[in-house]
Amino acid sequence: MNILSVSNLNEQIKTLLETSFSHVVVEGELSRITHHNSGHIYFSIKDKDSTISAVMFKGNASKLKFRLEEGMKVVINAALTLYKPRGAYQLNCFNIEPSGQGALALAYEQLKQKLASKGYFESSIKKQLPKFPKKIAFITSATGAALQDMLRVANTRYRVLDIDIYDVLVQGESAASTIANAINVADKNEYDFIIVGRGGGSIEDLWAFNEEIVADAIFAASTPIVSAVGHEIDWVISDFVSDLRAPTPSAAMEMTLPDTNELYQTLDSLSLQHTQFIMQRIQNLKQELLHLGKLYSAHSVDKKLLQKIEEVKMLRESFTSAINQRVSVAQSQVQNLQKMLESNHPKYKNKKGFAQISYKSKPIDINELEVGDEFLAQTHEISISAKVIKKEKII
Repeated sequence: MNILSVSNLNEQIKTLLETSFSHVVVEGELSRITHHNSGHIYFSIKDKDSTISAVMFKGNASKLKFRLEEGMKVVINAALTLYKPRGAYQLNCFNIEPSGQGALALAYEQLKQKLASKGYFESSIKKQLPKFPKKIAFITSATGAALQDMLRVANTRYRVLDIDIYDVLVQGESAASTIANAINVADKNEYDFIIVGRGGGSIEDLWAFNEEIVADAIFAASTPIVSAVGHEIDWVISDFVSDLRAPTPSAAMEMTLPDTNELYQTLDSLSLQHTQFIMQRIQNLKQELLHLGKLYSAHSVDKKLLQKIEEVKMLRESFTSAINQRVSVAQSQVQNLQKMLESNHPKYKNKKGFAQISYKSKPIDINELEVGDEFLAQTHEISISAKVIKKEKII
C-alpha cells in the first residue's frame, strides 16, 4: 500500500483539479463579499443547492468596471485551484460579467447612482458660462477630428477668442487619469470655460468619460466645464456632472460662442434704434423747449413787471376813485352835520318864550332840574341866572 502524506495528497488533488478545470465558466449568485486592503476580492458564488469559494486577485480585480454587490447574479470565467495549506478548493476568477447585462452598462448605472447621491448632478450648483468669452480651453486629443471640428466652428463664429489645447488620451486604460489631470491643471489658468470631449465611438471607446476620477475633477473645478462627448445619442457620466452638456463637439461651440455675423446685425439694429431714439428724444426736447419758452414768456420778469405796472395803474385809478368817493361822502356828511349844527344853534332857535337851560355849564332838559338848583336861561342875546323855587308837573 502506497501511503501518502497530507501534503502529497493535496498536491496530487491540486494537480488533477487545475489540469482538469483550467478554464470553467460558472453562473451563480454572489455572497459574503470582502474587498481586502491588498486589492484582492474574496467571495462565494452559490445557487439554491451549493456554494463554492472564489477569489479575484488584485490584477484582475482592478480591471472590473463595476462593483461586486451582495446577491448580484454573475457569470464567472475562472480556473479551479486548490489552496494546499487548507486542502480547500476555490475558483480563481479572471473575469466577471453581470448575468443578462453588460459589465459596462452596470458600472455606468452604479456610478451614476453613486454620484447622484453625492449631489454631483444638482442643477443648483451648475455654473453659468459668460456670453462673450475671451479665453477658453479644449481638453481633447490633438489629433482627433473633434478638435478640428471645434476649431472650424470657433473660427467661423467668433474669431476674437484665445484657445488653449490640452492634448490628452481619450480612450484606453490611462485616458481617464490624463483627462482628470488636464482638468485640474486647466482649472488653475483662469479660463472662461473648459470644453472636455471627443468624437463618437463605442461605449468602450467613450468609457474614459464614465470614470469616477473624471467626474471628481469636473465636480471640483471652479471653472465652468462643458462636456462634449460622442454623438447626440451618447450620454456619459461627464455629461451629468458638467455645467453644460453638448450633444457633439461642434455643437458645443455653437452653444457657447456668439455668432459674429449675428452680433454685427444686432449692432446695426441697435445702432439704428439708438439713432431713432436720439432723434425722437431731440424732437421731444425741442417741443419741450418751445413749451418752456412760452411758459417763460408768459411768466417772465418783464411780463410780470408789466402786469404789476398795469395792476398798479388800475389800483391807482381805483384808489383815486375810491378816495374821491370817500371825499364826496365825507363832504356830504359834513354838509349834513353843518346843516344839523346850524339848525340846532340857539340863534336859529330864537323864538319868543324859548331859551336854552344850562346847569353847571351844560345844556340840560328842564325836567332834570330839582328845587333849589341854580341854572342859566340863555338865548343868543342874553343869559339869565335863576333858581328853582318850585317844581310842578303840568297836566
